[in-house]
Amino acid sequence: MDSEKSIFKSIKDWRSDERPRERLLRNGASSLSDAELIAILIGNGTKNKSAVDLGRELLEKYNTITDLAKCDLIQFTKISGIGPAKAITLAATFELNKRLKSAPFDELRVMRTPDDITDYYISKYRGIMQEQFRVLLLNSSNQIFKEVLISTGSLNASIVHPREVFREAITNSSASIVLLHNHPSGNPYPSKEDIAITKQLKESGKIIAIEVLDHIIVAGDKYFSFAKNGLLK
Repeated sequence: MDSEKSIFKSIKDWRSDERPRERLLRNGASSLSDAELIAILIGNGTKNKSAVDLGRELLEKYNTITDLAKCDLIQFTKISGIGPAKAITLAATFELNKRLKSAPFDELRVMRTPDDITDYYISKYRGIMQEQFRVLLLNSSNQIFKEVLISTGSLNASIVHPREVFREAITNSSASIVLLHNHPSGNPYPSKEDIAITKQLKESGKIIAIEVLDHIIVAGDKYFSFAKNGLLK
């Protein structure tokens, strides 16, 4: 134990050009590693671990910063040296980041490409472990003016029925719609059921003159667009 004490140096004992806070002030936040940024958030380490050590342990346990952002308070505190106060700071920071990524959608609701939608919904779907099927309602200028949650759980034709999908679109005089759901498995490619449902909804839209512009499947940081892949012709 004495030898460990003699080897361990807290961050305040590091050279000034090695300390995360000083390096951030000098070179900007982008110059720091994920572990160093986490170290700044949690503030201080323990008797035998620096804040950077704690940051590295969190990343080693939960693999990536993306996976770490999905953790709850209990998962953060599984690392020795991360107590409730540090866990609360981490949880609040990751939640703010999630909200920040979502904010541009509220300001710019024009649908030009699938990326315009997925830039928002990849963040929104992150950490959701059940499939959620949504319909986005668009006006004649391709502006998304409303989002409707149709179902939660595994998709099937009885749940995602044309009546449920188009009810809000008709009521709100929508010019067109975009179908959207997630795959918690991380595989963005459509299942046979996804393809069958999309075909049924596309045909239903033709009858009532409300075009289905796309069906987008979000899976982690990836997505699949039916329109982009020529499956809506």
